[in-house]
Amino acid sequence: MKRTIIVPLVLATVFVGACSKKEETPAAASASTTAAPPPPPPKYDKIQRADFNRIAAELALPMFWIADANDNKSLDPEELAVYWGLGSAVLGQYVAAKEVAAPPVADGAAPAPAAVDAGPAKLAFTDKFATDYESIFKRQREGATNPPGLDPKEIARRDAVLKELAQGRVTLVQTDFTGATKEEKRFVTFILKAAETIEKIYAKQQGVDGMAKDLSTLEAASQTLFFRGQGPRCEAPLTQGNPACTAIPSAPTGKLSGLYPAELLDKPKFCEELSRKDKTLVDPFTVVVKGEKDKLEAKKYSEVYASEMQAVSTQLKGAAEALGETEPALKAYLLAAAQAFTDDDWFTADEAWAKMDGKNSKFYLRIAPDEVYDEPCSTKALFHVSFGRINQASLAWQQKLDPLKGDMEKALADLAGGPYKAREVAFSLPDFVDIALNAGDSRKAFGATIGQSLPNFGPVANGGRGRTVAMTNFYTDPDSLKATKAAAESLFCKDTMAKFTTDPAPQLMSTVLHEAAHNLGPAHQYKVGGRIDRDQFGGPLASTLEELKAQSSALYFTDWLVEKEKITREEADKAHVRDVFWAFGHISRGMYSEDKRPKNYSHLAAIQVARLMEQGALAWKADEKAANDKDAGCFSVDLAKFPAAAKAIVTEVAQIKSKGDRARADKLVKELVDLASDKKGEKKAVRDAITERMLRAPKPSFVYSIKLD
Repeated sequence: MKRTIIVPLVLATVFVGACSKKEETPAAASASTTAAPPPPPPKYDKIQRADFNRIAAELALPMFWIADANDNKSLDPEELAVYWGLGSAVLGQYVAAKEVAAPPVADGAAPAPAAVDAGPAKLAFTDKFATDYESIFKRQREGATNPPGLDPKEIARRDAVLKELAQGRVTLVQTDFTGATKEEKRFVTFILKAAETIEKIYAKQQGVDGMAKDLSTLEAASQTLFFRGQGPRCEAPLTQGNPACTAIPSAPTGKLSGLYPAELLDKPKFCEELSRKDKTLVDPFTVVVKGEKDKLEAKKYSEVYASEMQAVSTQLKGAAEALGETEPALKAYLLAAAQAFTDDDWFTADEAWAKMDGKNSKFYLRIAPDEVYDEPCSTKALFHVSFGRINQASLAWQQKLDPLKGDMEKALADLAGGPYKAREVAFSLPDFVDIALNAGDSRKAFGATIGQSLPNFGPVANGGRGRTVAMTNFYTDPDSLKATKAAAESLFCKDTMAKFTTDPAPQLMSTVLHEAAHNLGPAHQYKVGGRIDRDQFGGPLASTLEELKAQSSALYFTDWLVEKEKITREEADKAHVRDVFWAFGHISRGMYSEDKRPKNYSHLAAIQVARLMEQGALAWKADEKAANDKDAGCFSVDLAKFPAAAKAIVTEVAQIKSKGDRARADKLVKELVDLASDKKGEKKAVRDAITERMLRAPKPSFVYSIKLD
């Protein structure tokens, strides 16, 4: 478990050599004269790095200043990247190779030895870059301006769009494939092309594919907003729900989806009605359409998205062929997935995918319909691409946990109680992946998935034979680490901040345990009275409960591993503090989307924080200064009480899922998420403090750049 494209996608970040015409050098006037030295290249030091990246996005320019590597306070050609998806630009339009001329010498004199070989070509900015840089500088100097006579309603919309964008920080994920083989580079190119088409399918699933044509007439910031969120809606906490905030002025204000007839979307109980009417209508790999006499029918993805899915199939076959005789496990998956894109046989593709691991492939690829969270009924699987390279550091965790999988299943089954019974589990422990590209449902406006267990449906999922992965290269950039530390210092008291770390290891361990727990205990396909969790609880609540089970299991198994002497108490304590901070982050995003769809991770975070406070493992100290010595009021974690509190939380949710107890689940949400009994507003005040402090810094909005040459 655990967004259309508005213009052609950039397939790769490449360097393009500049073509220059050779001219004869005129004779020198005399032996004593020398040619004038070439002028120095212009310096691009008028804008600070953070402002450059922010304004470039506002102007729909897919440029990113990676880092000031040489600390010269100036943007150099080697420090620029162009990212995938926002427009059709490539790096070669902004940066070109420039021959290094030998130093000038007097007429008739022999060149110095060092000048005989001018050395490798250097990089230089192009005229296009200079023009766009001046546009960015002008925006910084003058601010955003509107055309004279613009309608006040349109001015309000544009202002809201800029406020939405300001709540995100463009964060680059760059992958260097220049050292890959010719075959591997060709393979990557096919995957990038397939990802382009996946975003078109995803746009149709989300019901926004027809809107992109309106963007070309709109200002640049709206184009960026549509690209970032793969749709017109604003999603940031301070602008979500603002009717003025939309990338498309004419966009509908109700629920959006291309998976159901439009007239159904505003009916309060239409998801439940579909399930009761005909089980085929909630098949995850179908679109609900109107047939004869307006009867609702389920139509397969391969029929509804025929041309796009055929295109993806062709690209995947090309990717398999490009690999030649290498990567047999990956080739098998590519060919099985190519077939599934023509006949919807996703389960056969899952079998091939589950056989891949960090030992038989250097790559990680998932291209399929999988997660269900971002659709109205949390039932239909949404298309996505996740592509990257295996990080071999995962082997240590696999060796540590693999012998314990059966014991972990038994421990969770004991907490869940009857009627659930422990079962044989054969899932693969997480591979660590350095993600190179997310597309479709995997590419979110804010943040990124840091762990995933797939598939969600079918024999591989039901048999506990799926794959779990932890994405290891998100939130590790200097900008993200700085923002994380500042937010933690504003929320934690000094005693707890002493246990906080920006080292990724504690959070990575929690991710590993979270994803493993999706394969343990009563999961999505577990039945009570012949009904799976979506039948028991409805799709959105079922998703919340499964994620709550997984994250609460991560808290519990952290201390369980201490008892097994697999990790130290110090490691467990740091993981607990990071997990509380993780929960604060999701609480700050709000509990519901603009169309009132539950935010599953926000719900689970609110439930966990409330229960931890009830158990005394987490306390709000209103009279104490936070670790930054500025904010009044802070959180203190009582690590001695944490293990018992974590055990109580996972026991509660495991029992709810084991028994299919809808009433108990509804009460959990009503009391701890919706704060129905918070008559004095004390709990809301604490939640508001979390939100205000977590939102001081913009949230990462990840973009991707792949360098092939």
